[in-house]
Amino acid sequence: MKSLEERVTKLVALCGQLRDENVELRQEVTRLHQESQSLKLNMTQASVQLERLLSALPEEGR
Repeated sequence: MKSLEERVTKLVALCGQLRDENVELRQEVTRLHQESQSLKLNMTQASVQLERLLSALPEEGR
């Protein structure tokens, strides 16, 4: 019976560790998603700026 109690105690501890790890991973996913959105915005802005610069070049320069 003591063995079962020890196994249950270990299982409860493992569940707590996994819950903590899950919280950390969810926070990391959120952070990476925000970073990805920011990088996409930067790429879009750079693309618009590049198109603007290209359209300002004289025809013979293209």
